[in-house]
Amino acid sequence: MTKHTVDIDEQPAELAGATLHAIRRSVGTRPRRWLIAITLLLGPLAALAMAAAEQPGDLTFATLSDPVQSLMSVTVPFLGVLLAQDLRRASRTSRFAPTLLAATLLAAAVGLFGVLVCAAALALAPSGTAPDPWRHAATITLGGVLVQIVAQLVGTGLGLLLRPAVVACLATIVLPLGTWAVLGAVDVLQPAQAFTPYATVRHLLSGRMSAANWAQWLVVLLIWGVGPNIVGVARLKRRKPEGDPTPDTTARDSAPAA
Repeated sequence: MTKHTVDIDEQPAELAGATLHAIRRSVGTRPRRWLIAITLLLGPLAALAMAAAEQPGDLTFATLSDPVQSLMSVTVPFLGVLLAQDLRRASRTSRFAPTLLAATLLAAAVGLFGVLVCAAALALAPSGTAPDPWRHAATITLGGVLVQIVAQLVGTGLGLLLRPAVVACLATIVLPLGTWAVLGAVDVLQPAQAFTPYATVRHLLSGRMSAANWAQWLVVLLIWGVGPNIVGVARLKRRKPEGDPTPDTTARDSAPAA
């Protein structure tokens, strides 16, 4: 009884330690650090461009959040791909949950950074902004985090399914946008556009989320985020023999950030 209780108590600690190790691994090489820096830099650049282009009377938290979060979400999945590639090189007995949890936490941090960038840009904007510029701010804040989490899970899923890393990184852009474009080009398929990441991003970052929109986002999360990761993990468990060496986290990454 005592031993069983100790085992249960150790599990959260082991998960936390393994997750922290995965987070450290995400910044363990120079290309990965550059990738994170570029991703974060895209946020302020988008905010500055939007503030310069928009009339002060049209500037709101929503109009800033759309380009800021959308632009950062382009490169966020690349880090997920690299973390997933680590799992491909790990032994069969390696735990997948800590890496996926670390990827999710990193994505949430990027989303919160984007929120702070938008808030600062709006607060520092000249007087005469739109009436009620902070409308739907709470929903947009949550939406910004969710946008980055889904983008990251797309990256980890494709990173588990595709190789090399460059192909998986390109697929994180081509597959979601390509699917959205193809569905939009066929009249009978246009309703299915609602179940693509790009369509849900528009709703999340506008702050106007109905019950149907939340249901659509949940379907997108399952199809584009959860599904590929489950399939990728299952494939790796079947294919990898026992005793494969643990990957060298200092190895050079083969990805666009390099």
